[in-house]
Amino acid sequence: MEFAPQSFARRVADAVKRMGPLCGGVDPSSGLLKAWGLSDDVTGLRTFCQICVEAWSGVVPVIKPQVAFFERHGSAGMAELERLIVLAHQADLIVIADAKRGDIDSTAAAYADAWVGPESPLAADAVTVHPYLGLAALAPMVTLAGRTGRGVIVVTRSSNPQGRDLQQAITASGLSVEESLLAEIAALNGSAEIPSGTVGAVIGATLKPAAFPLSQLGGVILAPGLGAQGASPADVAARFGDCAPDSVLASTSRSLLAAGPEIAQLRQAASDLSKDLSSLMG
Repeated sequence: MEFAPQSFARRVADAVKRMGPLCGGVDPSSGLLKAWGLSDDVTGLRTFCQICVEAWSGVVPVIKPQVAFFERHGSAGMAELERLIVLAHQADLIVIADAKRGDIDSTAAAYADAWVGPESPLAADAVTVHPYLGLAALAPMVTLAGRTGRGVIVVTRSSNPQGRDLQQAITASGLSVEESLLAEIAALNGSAEIPSGTVGAVIGATLKPAAFPLSQLGGVILAPGLGAQGASPADVAARFGDCAPDSVLASTSRSLLAAGPEIAQLRQAASDLSKDLSSLMG
């Protein structure tokens, strides 16, 4: 099997080296559109996305549109997501589609075509997925992502309290669900089946360090929780200090977007936060 010249993790690492480890969330919720003085429709959605791309191009390496905020506008909203992905790529931004998809067999293959397939208008650089049906069930997505230099980021240790009981539940192996998933991700990235770094993990920045040594993961760590959820840049640096260099993306949405809608202010807020993160994580 032929692989893309660069894995997703390598592309992220190169971008983080240039601009720092901040991932800007693109979350055009009804409340935020109103706060920015925009209409809660496709017109407002388009303006919101244009502002984010212009403000963050050259300042942050990665953006993460939350797909739900586009889906709620129906097919016109999804067309705006497609447009955002094109605009972001033209601005040299890496795009993680926060879609949290996951299924088995032909359905998983269809999700793969949609989100990491080279011919899809929705194809992002990576997509978030749920592993509830088993990490092995995501094989079509992982395989296609590996071939195209894209990534699959598995929700593993989320910062929301509702998920912790399930994620910390002990499996028959004696490991918790989250530890088992992290070990499986590391094994996939260490195999010859895909380029190392194809599979990453969502790990909340508000959580205490995992029992699994994250230095062995081999993939990108998407760390939400910075800002509104309570994690500071110092928390991110402390909790992910042992990870591979340039492999962690500290993600923030609401607290960063509160600096909008003025492009200059939104850009400055991202620049300041990125510098803080870089100085602590360097």
